[in-house]
Amino acid sequence: MCYFLKKTFSVASVILLTMSSCSPPQPIFSLEEVPLIPLPSNVKTSDKVLPMDAIQSILVKDSDKSILSMAESLRAFWKENTQRELTLSEESPEVHNTISLEIDENLSSNDEAYALEIGSNVILIKGKTKEGIFRGIKTLEQMITLSQLQGKAKFSSLPGGVIIDEPTYGYRGAMLDVARHFFSVSDVKRYIDLLSIYKINFLHFHLSDDQGWRIEIKSWPRLTEIGGQTQVGGGEGGFYTQDDFKEIVQYASERFITIVPEIDLPGHTNAALASYAELNCNGKATELYTGIKVGFSTLCVDKDITYDFVDDVIREISEISPGPYFHIGGDESLVTPEEDFNRFMDRTLEIVKKYNKTPMGWYELITADIPEETLLQYWAKTEDFSKVIPKKSKILISASSYSYLDMKYDSITPLGLYWAGYVPIQKAYEWDPRTLVKGLDPEQIIGLEAPLWSETLEDFDDIAYMAFPRLIGHAEIGWTKASQKTWEDYAHRLSFHGPLLQALNVNYYPAEEINWK
Repeated sequence: MCYFLKKTFSVASVILLTMSSCSPPQPIFSLEEVPLIPLPSNVKTSDKVLPMDAIQSILVKDSDKSILSMAESLRAFWKENTQRELTLSEESPEVHNTISLEIDENLSSNDEAYALEIGSNVILIKGKTKEGIFRGIKTLEQMITLSQLQGKAKFSSLPGGVIIDEPTYGYRGAMLDVARHFFSVSDVKRYIDLLSIYKINFLHFHLSDDQGWRIEIKSWPRLTEIGGQTQVGGGEGGFYTQDDFKEIVQYASERFITIVPEIDLPGHTNAALASYAELNCNGKATELYTGIKVGFSTLCVDKDITYDFVDDVIREISEISPGPYFHIGGDESLVTPEEDFNRFMDRTLEIVKKYNKTPMGWYELITADIPEETLLQYWAKTEDFSKVIPKKSKILISASSYSYLDMKYDSITPLGLYWAGYVPIQKAYEWDPRTLVKGLDPEQIIGLEAPLWSETLEDFDDIAYMAFPRLIGHAEIGWTKASQKTWEDYAHRLSFHGPLLQALNVNYYPAEEINWK
């Protein structure tokens, strides 16, 4: 499914001309002019120029397995995009004609901090941690790709200078709803790859809802045998085996993205209620559901078997989820009386803690007696939100009017919904998590997340069309200080990312307000 005419080409297909021997090559951009997204914290241009063919090797000063893996990945990227083979070394008497990767614990207090220095015959990438090195590599790769796509056959060098960079927020997330429509492991991996380009570091997986149960629970097999076999509109649905999920978790981890699993409770549970009659108060299984209405389902909170079910589900998923959070939903449980909802959440939150996870849920959890460490995800337009949440609670901002990627761009957008209003890309960029909710202490905000609900999305092209380019702006809000950002500068930089997305076969929305290159 494609909604605009794409010019598709491979980044690797761009042919680089051999440098002229009579004059030094000139970069397409100066370092300060490279249209990087997110915008780095500090960029200083030098008068040096690095000929691409000057680099002959990658030097890893730490034999850590994950750093070596990053080096191999960078090596493959370099070959694909420059047609040049680099050697890989763990020892070198001199650092020249090389890309050097190393840990520098004195760089910053931020684990994602990195320094990227480009000289006349060397590229130095230092990270506070392994994650910092990875962020620096992604900056270098984006710089090369952008220069190559703009310079085409003329591209043969990189601009000299130094980038010192670190994020504003530690949690910069995206959410993918695989319950309304199911997406394959390969689709999820492709989404992860795109997230990593723009330094997003959390992927929240909405794994269950009224329309489908998407994760194998070995102690409750009918959840996927029955509840996993449909989706919105009545398609065949699908689910992830636990091995599938482990594969996704590992793939994300290699790109320093943490998977956050969500099982939405006690509402949004019709797929479970259709699978196991005993979870209903009347003991009768519900019919499978393929519509998009919300708020009509609930687990029976007075039955002991309900908590056996909740315990088993949280235990099995926690065992294959190394990340710190377990998301228990809690939103739109409209047919659960408040007293029942609170009793259910009190017990469920304790189960999450029993399996050594930090509880996470939509902001409706505030009616319950939530543990202080619970992470609350704000999504609505509630003006008095700050007046009812505990002052010590940590907040993740996912404001539907700005960061819901499934909201239509405008009235003629062929996909998406619009209950939270239209969200053009400028609106999606020009907001500040710190000032969105009046009275909320900015110190309570750990970051932001852009959810993508899938009621109207059937394949990866649909995902791409609604997520990009808005997700790119979301990534910059999470990384770059608000004082550094302007819409005009961002729109200019974003215009260069159209060719990048095209090269990656991403079916992005070609917003008219951007002068795409």
